[in-house]
Amino acid sequence: MVVDSPEDHMSRLPIIEPETAQGSAAELLAAVQKALGVTPNMTKVMANSPAVLKAYLEFSGALGAGTLPVGIREGIALAVAQENSCDYCLSAHTYIATNLAGLSEAEAAGARHAKSGDAKTAAVLKLATALVRTRGSVEESDLKTAREAGLNDAEITEVIGNVALNVFTNYLNKAAEVDIDWPVVSHAG
Repeated sequence: MVVDSPEDHMSRLPIIEPETAQGSAAELLAAVQKALGVTPNMTKVMANSPAVLKAYLEFSGALGAGTLPVGIREGIALAVAQENSCDYCLSAHTYIATNLAGLSEAEAAGARHAKSGDAKTAAVLKLATALVRTRGSVEESDLKTAREAGLNDAEITEVIGNVALNVFTNYLNKAAEVDIDWPVVSHAG
């Protein structure tokens, strides 16, 4: 469901514009612009602490070089954002999943609810959802189900890493009420 965002909304933390950023914040925002072609508001808010922006970029980059394909990582992002009711991340990852990562709109919508026509992807999404719901205290049966669906230990570890990265961005965006600069998608839809 796409909804309009109120135009008078302001983020609770300053949005650091690349043109006015100083020092390492400016360098990091320039790197984001170069890599993505845009500088999302989330990264502009992270620039309040260059250490946070750097950590996010390095963690995201390291996971991007892992074994999980981009479509599955985007599915994890959607499932985690749905669980955490984070409309900023739902909006960003719906756009990225359907425009850059090759997921159909139906696949992206399914991922939000830990559903996929592919058994291994479904197992990844169910594990990600279980991790969020239990705050990491998953049952042995959750790991057994993931392994039975074909996930190896490296993939399970990367699912946990991707969940952690997305919980961080969900919490940041919700706490700061970051202005959504993507086509808006609501967790209620």
